[in-house]
Amino acid sequence: MAVAAHSQYNCLIYNVNEGVATVTLNRHRKKNALNKEMWTELILALRSASRDDRVVVCVLTGSGDYFSSGNDLNNFIEASKRGSDAANYMTFENVPLVKLLVDILIDFPKQLIAAVNGPAIGIAVTSLGLMDVVYASDTATFLTPFTSLGQCAEACSSYTFPKIMGPSKAYEVLFFGRKLSAQDAKDCNLISEVFPEDSFQREVQTRALKFAALPRKTLQAAKKLCRDGERDHLRGALKRESDVLAVLTSSDECRDAIKNFFVRKSKM
Repeated sequence: MAVAAHSQYNCLIYNVNEGVATVTLNRHRKKNALNKEMWTELILALRSASRDDRVVVCVLTGSGDYFSSGNDLNNFIEASKRGSDAANYMTFENVPLVKLLVDILIDFPKQLIAAVNGPAIGIAVTSLGLMDVVYASDTATFLTPFTSLGQCAEACSSYTFPKIMGPSKAYEVLFFGRKLSAQDAKDCNLISEVFPEDSFQREVQTRALKFAALPRKTLQAAKKLCRDGERDHLRGALKRESDVLAVLTSSDECRDAIKNFFVRKSKM
């Protein structure tokens, strides 16, 4: 799926400093929810970092209190205004963008660090299994409410989570929407380290700059060695998940679940 080049980012902050590219999700008033524009810009930013010779390490983080609240369900409202419905939006617009982003994460040639500065929901959680290192603030939480929204695991998490956490914990998270604290996530190996909120970004940047000073060709060779053995498994999981999502999001269960979500939200 082709993505047109943008002269600037509206939903992200992208900068490079001493070998570290920092990509900051920047819709903090919307809890960094991923709308179509942000999906597209994130794809562009990661492509840029992967091709930029100045970049050794890439850090993905969020602005404000949230890392990301995941897919912006208001996308469905916008789709309906265009004469589409939630199922058509998910099948023909959202799923291809998610697949393209996950493809980029699978093939990303440089070290990729997630700095989870606050709550993470949905694909903001499942994509962590494709990162090289994940750090979290002690304010971070991790929630995958797929079943309650009539959807299923994504971003290869049907493969990565059981491998990382073990099947029982992974299935509790992916099937039943168990919410993890930062310490819970560390205990089940989803993240590497937890830092206090007030020093979090400083701690992450200090480590990223230290990593970026290492020999870049050696780093990339090490990444390739580790990822090459997993690539076929990850692509298989991505294909299966995309196929199942396309079916589920066309179902009455999904439509009803999304409608109920907005009803509950309107009463809050």
